[in-house]
Amino acid sequence: MHAMTIPAKGELAWSEVPDPVPAEGGVLIRIAATAVNRADLLQVAGVYPPPPGAPPYPGLECSGVIEQGAGPWRPGDEVCALLGGGGYAELVAVDAAHVLPLPDGVDLVTAGGLPEVACTVWSNLTMVAGLRAGETVLIHGGGSGVGTFAIQYAKALGARVVATARAAKHEQLRELGADECLDYTSDDFTGVGADVILDIIGAAYLERNVQALATGGRLVVIGLQGGTKAELNLGALLAKRASVTATALRSRPAAEKAAIVAGVRRDMWPLLASGAIRPVVDRVLPLTEAAAAQRTVSANEHVGKVLLVTSGPTSAPGAAARA
Repeated sequence: MHAMTIPAKGELAWSEVPDPVPAEGGVLIRIAATAVNRADLLQVAGVYPPPPGAPPYPGLECSGVIEQGAGPWRPGDEVCALLGGGGYAELVAVDAAHVLPLPDGVDLVTAGGLPEVACTVWSNLTMVAGLRAGETVLIHGGGSGVGTFAIQYAKALGARVVATARAAKHEQLRELGADECLDYTSDDFTGVGADVILDIIGAAYLERNVQALATGGRLVVIGLQGGTKAELNLGALLAKRASVTATALRSRPAAEKAAIVAGVRRDMWPLLASGAIRPVVDRVLPLTEAAAAQRTVSANEHVGKVLLVTSGPTSAPGAAARA
C-alpha cells in the first residue's frame, strides 16, 4: 500500500509501505477518507510521536470499507473508525471496538472526519464535564472541527453556547447554534460565567479561563496551542469551587477508547441521523496533498474539517457542505 510517511521532521512523502496486519480482534479497513487534526501537524513537526503499537503515519480517524472483519464487522461494511495513527494511508488495521457504522444520512467521505471530533467532544463535554441543559458552555476555537461539532452537541443538550473565533467566522457559528460569539483577538471572555469551558489553548488562556468560570465551573483543557506552563491561582479556583481537568484521547487505553466509541454511537449517532448535528466540511483534498491541507489548518483558515480522500471526487458532498 501507500501512505504519507515522515522522512524528516516537517516533511511528508507519499511512499510505498508494507500492508498493515490486524491484531487479534482487529479489522482491516481500506480507507476512503481521513481528516487533518492538529495532532497530525505536531506529529509531522516531530513533537507528538504516536503511542506504542500505533502506525507511524499521521491520521487519527478514517472512513472506509472493511476488507478483513472481526467482531460484528464483515467484509464490505462501510464504517468509520477512531485511530491511534495511520489514517494517512490506503489501509489501516484497527481494534474492532473502535469502529463505528456510518450514521444514517452521512456519506462515506464525510464520515472520515467524524470519529475524532465526536469522541473528543463526547468524552469531554459529557463524560468529563457533565454538561447539562440550562448550563453555559464556552467553546474556544469555535470554527475548528471540534468547535463546530461541540457547538451543535451542546445546543442539542440544551446548553447556552458562547464561542470564540475570528469575527469572519461568527455568522457561520451562529448558524450552527452559538448564542454568542466573541472575537478572541479583541473581545474579553472573562465575564462569561461559564459552567463548562472547552479549551484548546492551554497556558495562555489559563488565568482568563478561571476568571470566566461560574461557581462550580469545570475547565477542560484539550489542547496546548498557547503553551504548556502557566501559574494557576488556586485561591480563585477554591473561591468558585471550580475544577481544571486536562485530557487527551489518543493516549487512552484501548478499553477506554472502546467505551467512548460506544458512548458516541449511543448518544451522538441519533443526533446526526436526525440532523440535529451536521458535519461541517471546509474542503476536501486528495491524500497526496496532505501537506497543503495541513498548511490550511495551521493557518486557521478553515471552518470545520479539512478532509483527505484516497481517490475519487474532491468536492464536498451535500451532507458535508460548509456551515
